[in-house]
Amino acid sequence: MNNELRLGVNVDHVATIRNARGGDHPDPVHAAQIAAAAGADGITAHLREDRRHISEDDITRLRAELELPLNLEMAATAEMLEIALQHVPHAACIVPEKREERTTEGGLDAVTGYDLLQPCVHTLLSHGIRVSLFIEPEFEQLDAAKSLGAPVVELHTGSYCYMIGDDQRRAFDKITNAAAYAAELELECHAGHGLGFDTVVPIARISEIIELNIGHFLIGEAIYNGLGNTVKRMRSLIDTARTNASVEI
Repeated sequence: MNNELRLGVNVDHVATIRNARGGDHPDPVHAAQIAAAAGADGITAHLREDRRHISEDDITRLRAELELPLNLEMAATAEMLEIALQHVPHAACIVPEKREERTTEGGLDAVTGYDLLQPCVHTLLSHGIRVSLFIEPEFEQLDAAKSLGAPVVELHTGSYCYMIGDDQRRAFDKITNAAAYAAELELECHAGHGLGFDTVVPIARISEIIELNIGHFLIGEAIYNGLGNTVKRMRSLIDTARTNASVEI
């Protein structure tokens, strides 16, 4: 088993709480620093077209004040591409985005969106930004990601997290098979969306997955137990899971 499993913490919803009232509290940059001290390996922030949570100023400050790698989630638009090139984060994860959705509802369709994605992926890579595509755990999406030249894919785990029983097992099997296929294609494989204490362990045991990106659950749980304690518990769960090859859901 590959024992390297990084934990990326998404701080979007710290900004959601801040924006509900205005002002500068709570501060997603301070939250990122707490997460770093608690064992996070990277920080993710999604700058949406409607700026419903993270702002451009947040991205500026995260780049200036954070020592951990920054993963900028972004749509494949001219505006977001310009912002990414201005800030040059460690990585850019291209995600689908619709104004009417509450959160990202599924993976990017890299097959039908190939022609739109190709120049965006190429431009980001040419500026030294590592590109990942947030996709469904489907072979045709992985093939498209490989053809586009993206070195990283992030598998959408939402269906697995929100299902139960046999449906959840089938969703889990899709993720397992997709991660193995990603390895065959020599794509670095990440996973995320909807993961919490009750769902993360089986995903963490998939050896081909080397990074998990988790946000909403951690920020919500932090209300009860503090962000540092919550990140430490998640860190402990995935580290322990990684040392045990048995997978049960």
